[in-house]
Amino acid sequence: RPLKSRAETGDTKASFLLGQLYYEEGRYTEARTMFDGIKDEESQALYQLAVMYYDGLGTTADPSKAVDYMRRVAEVDAGTLRYTALYNLGRAYLEGYGVQASSAEAERYWLMAADDGNPYASIEAQCSLGMFYSSPETQDLKKAIFWHSQACGNGSLDSQGALGVMYLYGYGVSKDLQAALYCLKEAAERGNVYAQGHLAAYYYHLKLYTKAAVLAERICQCEDISAISKCTGCFHEYINKGITTALFYYARCLQLGRGVPQNREKAQHYYTKAALMNPKVCKGLQMDIIYGRI
Repeated sequence: RPLKSRAETGDTKASFLLGQLYYEEGRYTEARTMFDGIKDEESQALYQLAVMYYDGLGTTADPSKAVDYMRRVAEVDAGTLRYTALYNLGRAYLEGYGVQASSAEAERYWLMAADDGNPYASIEAQCSLGMFYSSPETQDLKKAIFWHSQACGNGSLDSQGALGVMYLYGYGVSKDLQAALYCLKEAAERGNVYAQGHLAAYYYHLKLYTKAAVLAERICQCEDISAISKCTGCFHEYINKGITTALFYYARCLQLGRGVPQNREKAQHYYTKAALMNPKVCKGLQMDIIYGRI
C-alpha cells in the first residue's frame, strides 16, 4: 500500500517498483500501464515495455514497437541497461524480429554492447560475437577465439565450453589438449551441456568407451532445453548441439557395443533422436563415420 500511495503522488521510482511487482505477479496489463506512464522518465520502465511488446505480455506482440523502445533505451541510458538493450537489438537484427534481418547490423550492435571486452558490458554480446564469428556465413576464427576468451574471462559458461571445443580441434588456434580438457571439464561440471557432449566425444576418441557411454547416456536424458538454459544461462543453440552430440555418440557405442552391450535397435532409436534434434550436427557426425573418424 505505501508503494502504491507513493506512485500515486508521482514518485517515478515507486511507480517502476510497483509495475515490476505487477510484472512478477503476472499482472501484465497493470504492469504495462505503470511502465507506460513513466517511460519518458525511467529507462528501466521503457526497457520493460520493450520486453513486453517483444513477448506480447499484457498487450499484442508488436516487434517494431519493441525494437523502437529498445533503441530508445540504448540512446538514453548510460549504465549497464544500455549494453543489454544493444545486445537485444543485435539479436533482433540477426533474427529479423521487428526489423529487416541484417547480420552486419547484428554485428555492429553486438560490438557496441561488448565494449572491447569490458566486464561490465554485455557478456552475452561478447559470447554471441564468438558464436557469430564461428558460423560458416560470417566465419573469422581468430575473432571468435578473441571474443570467446573475453566472454569466458568475464564468466560466460557458454564461451568456456566453446573455447574447450576450439582448443580440442584447433579451430582458430593451435590444438592444445590440456587447455581443451581443462575448459571442457570445468564447463561440464558447471552444467554446460555443450561441453558435456564434446567431453563424451573426447572420451570416445581416447577409446575410453565406458566413460564415453556413461556420460553420453546421462546427457541423453536432458530434454527440457528451456529449463537447462534458465538454470545455466547457456544459449538454447549450444545446449541443442551438446545433446545432439551425446545422442549420436551414445548411438555409436550401442551400435558397435563399445562401453555398453551391443544393441542395434536401441542405437537406431538414438540416431533418429539426434537427427530430429539437429540435422546439421548429425550430418557432420555421419560424415565422420563415413570417413572412419568415429
